[in-house]
Amino acid sequence: MEGLISTKRIIYLLVVLILVVGAGLTGVLVGGVAVYQAVQNTAVGTSTTSQLADAPALPITQNLQINTSDIQTTITDAVSRLGPAVVTVVGQLPPQQSFFGLVDGGTVSGSGVIFSPDGYVMTNNHVIENTISLKVIFASGEEREAKVIGSDKFSDLAVLKTTGLMPAVATFGSSDSLQPGETVIAIGSPLGDFKNSVTVGVISALGRSLDTGNGYLMEGLIQTDAAINSGNSGGPLLNLAGEVIGINTLIVRGSGTVEGLGFAIPSSTAYAVAQQILTNGYVARPYLGIRWQSITPSIARAYNLPVEYGVYITKVFPDSPAADAGIQSGDIIIALDSIAIDDTHPYTNLLFNYKPGDEVTISIYRDKRQIDLPVTLAEIST
Repeated sequence: MEGLISTKRIIYLLVVLILVVGAGLTGVLVGGVAVYQAVQNTAVGTSTTSQLADAPALPITQNLQINTSDIQTTITDAVSRLGPAVVTVVGQLPPQQSFFGLVDGGTVSGSGVIFSPDGYVMTNNHVIENTISLKVIFASGEEREAKVIGSDKFSDLAVLKTTGLMPAVATFGSSDSLQPGETVIAIGSPLGDFKNSVTVGVISALGRSLDTGNGYLMEGLIQTDAAINSGNSGGPLLNLAGEVIGINTLIVRGSGTVEGLGFAIPSSTAYAVAQQILTNGYVARPYLGIRWQSITPSIARAYNLPVEYGVYITKVFPDSPAADAGIQSGDIIIALDSIAIDDTHPYTNLLFNYKPGDEVTISIYRDKRQIDLPVTLAEIST
């Protein structure tokens, strides 16, 4: 009898132990599930307290709520801010003599960008060249008459003036710190009909030089693969901040199908030219007589150059102010009148601070030393 009682007692104790352990395990499992649910709920931004107090959490895929109407990309934001400042430029050409007498000369079209609340519009010189009248068409479709304030064939830039309230004004950014591979956006009116079209690409290269076929080169151009077609000329090339970093100017076509070869005038050059036109009505270019390549820190590292900023002289033209002053090919210009060339003081802008006939001290780096040379600038006027 005592052995039986002992056996029953042992069985009873085992049952109690199993129940206690089982309850503990159940608590652990429940607690683990609660913690898991809490982590899941926190990850998707729901209320942990309400989930634990009420019902089990819904699957995570059901807790996620994505409203595509709220998604705004950097590109669309940039376009929405600058798009209203882009215009279509339409010019009337003079009548042409034909076998039947004078006939309508037709029209030309391009693009432009408003850069002043006073109604000043920047475009390409080749868009307005030889026209007898002009008008600009806003993104809204409104048309207004415009007139030429001044132009510069060497940079292929022109400034127009229209009247009335401007729908938007573009902000110009720095083109001196651009890098190949950066995303850029082109806005314009390809073929004159598809107003305010947007294309996106990257900067393919910097500092490109192209022969215009008119006896001079366009230098320092931005190359891009953003689609640029006839009619985009004069429109803006902008960065992802919605700032104008270039003015689209031309495309290169070969004997076959060539794509992705668009070029833009850097904003530093374009803005400096525009300011001269607004000040003088024309561009009296100070002429040094060199061909050059801009130096930036990345270029300096790549070619092991002794300075981070400056311009490397690739050619000195005979009988030029540079030649008369003793400047040579291979010299690096690092400053004008002790103002160093850097990312905030590019060479073009520094040079445009002077007038033809001014004497300026050009600081160059040659043979591991700095040399200061006085130069009297000549003039190229347009």
